[in-house]
Amino acid sequence: MSVSQHPVALRLERQVGGATKLLATVMMLPLIDGIFPALILAGALTYPFGILETGLLIFGGSATVAVVLAEMDGSPRERIRAIALLALVLLPAAAIEAALAPTVQTLIDMAVFQRFAGLVILTVAAKTASARVGEYLPRPAVIIGLGLIASLQPAGASVTFVTDSGLILRGVAAAGVGVGFAMLVAALGPALQESVDLDLFRFGSAVALGMLALSVLGLMPTEAPVALGVLCVTALFSFDPDRADTVSDADDEEAVDADTDTDADDDDHDADQQSDDARPSPFPIEEESRAPWL
Repeated sequence: MSVSQHPVALRLERQVGGATKLLATVMMLPLIDGIFPALILAGALTYPFGILETGLLIFGGSATVAVVLAEMDGSPRERIRAIALLALVLLPAAAIEAALAPTVQTLIDMAVFQRFAGLVILTVAAKTASARVGEYLPRPAVIIGLGLIASLQPAGASVTFVTDSGLILRGVAAAGVGVGFAMLVAALGPALQESVDLDLFRFGSAVALGMLALSVLGLMPTEAPVALGVLCVTALFSFDPDRADTVSDADDEEAVDADTDTDADDDDHDADQQSDDARPSPFPIEEESRAPWL
């Protein structure tokens, strides 16, 4: 990537190519890998701040920020238009998975599946923090599949379609938070591109994902928005308005150094040419030689 070497976004960029396709893949990945329905089944959307955490960390996150700021071209209005078109697919897909989640919940042991849900978030956090560590970890879809197999209750199981309109609205709201966050980053893109340390934001987002995983596993109080607080602190520390001036000064210094090197090369070339002119010729030269045409 041009600014931030985000491990997840880099891997997806090699596969899909194109900034808009890459953003669509990054934001749809929680639905494809099963991370979003796993969080729904684990009760992550029970509280209002849980909706914010899921939208900002799962659908938004550092990969979305990196793609919007470092990969997408065009004006902020064009970027927002592309994100709005993506929302036309993302929001209905989130509603469908939220509608199917209660039906799946009747077939599995939630106490067992909740552990796998926390484990998959920890895996995503590790992949976000380090590409080298992510190479040795399984895909989130594999962990979700193993969790479904381990928590399945086949004895007396009956598939009963259960709908929960409140859960559907919360699922759509979580996806809407992610879309709104991406639009906000796109709108502020010209000011954020040179003022945000994307790598620092990526590491902070990985820590926030780890806090969310601990909440899902029950190791931290679910009522406390710890992950949201970590994300806010990360955004605060990764924003540096003076960084743009520092980057421009560094570019100017590089340009001055390049000009100095060029001038030095020209001076060396002129000095060599003068020394060649001052060197005596090996051939005899007559002071009053006749013109060749005479």
